[in-house]
Amino acid sequence: MPHFVYMLRCAGNRIYTGYAVDVEARFEQHKSGKGAKFTKAFPPECILRKFELPSYEQALRLEARIKKLAREQKELLAGGDDAIAAELLAGLNETLEEKSARERKERRAVKTCNKTAKTCDEKAKTCDKTVKTCEKKLRDKRKRLKESVQDA
Repeated sequence: MPHFVYMLRCAGNRIYTGYAVDVEARFEQHKSGKGAKFTKAFPPECILRKFELPSYEQALRLEARIKKLAREQKELLAGGDDAIAAELLAGLNETLEEKSARERKERRAVKTCNKTAKTCDEKAKTCDKTVKTCEKKLRDKRKRLKESVQDA
């Protein structure tokens, strides 16, 4: 059974995003005032776009992703921007195991990066100490040279 995520144009030029198995029936519910609180306050005018997905979980993930978009991105998506759609649909098929493996890999990469940064910081401190030591030796040498010139 297919699952759908849909986008509606509502009163006040607002966009509503929802999930349904039957988008047209759900749209009629929204129009009759029996849908979501949002569509009671801002009655729907038309269906802007709908996405068919093979599973309930994927549909809910897509709905959540769309709801997090900025208004401008929602407008582009509703208008048929396939680049945004492709970006949103990417990774929806990821299983929990794949997601866990990807997150572990990302954490390891961050940990490695942090270790590298720490090593670089330590090297920079050592370098700073070396520079300070050299500067001190140079000052001392100049001072001794100046004193020897004055003594002569």
